[in-house]
Amino acid sequence: MISTNDMRPGQTLELDGDLYTIVTYQHHKPGKGGAMVKTKLRNVKTGSHFEKTFRADEKVQLALLDKREMQFLYADEDGFIFMDSETFEQLLIGRDFIGDLAGFMKEQLTVEVQMYQGVPIGIELPATVDLVIAETEPGLQGDRSSAGNKPATLETGAVVQVPLFLDEGETIRVDTRTGNYVTRVR
Repeated sequence: MISTNDMRPGQTLELDGDLYTIVTYQHHKPGKGGAMVKTKLRNVKTGSHFEKTFRADEKVQLALLDKREMQFLYADEDGFIFMDSETFEQLLIGRDFIGDLAGFMKEQLTVEVQMYQGVPIGIELPATVDLVIAETEPGLQGDRSSAGNKPATLETGAVVQVPLFLDEGETIRVDTRTGNYVTRVR
């Protein structure tokens, strides 16, 4: 249990049997009455957001998460197979759980898996990953500026917008949070 005065963004709380991550936190002292703590919470399972106000110094249950560094090994029809970097145990995580992040999952990629009571509840990729362009239209001769973009299919199957001068076989850096092209990797 922690006091609401000690809450910070990024912490995970257990409220009414569900897990919620604190997105924003604001301590508020109105002119009359006691102080309050206004929070915006995200449900870990559903991803839905809502706002909740607590009394200052109210006690809430902090969920103790186990963050494990794991390496992505491969994907099959059941899901994605990860290996714990310390114990070498393998863990199967379903395709529904990975969702849109699957487009950035390259074999041997090291990720952080958040576990609660032995069950994975979150996965965090590195901020950027380097991927090879598997398919894209050829660039136009003489158009070597960054004035336009074209779609490119990456080795993982993800499609991102890249500058016109990039061709198949080139390696690019992609931001995993936004899914945007960052730079060409030489």
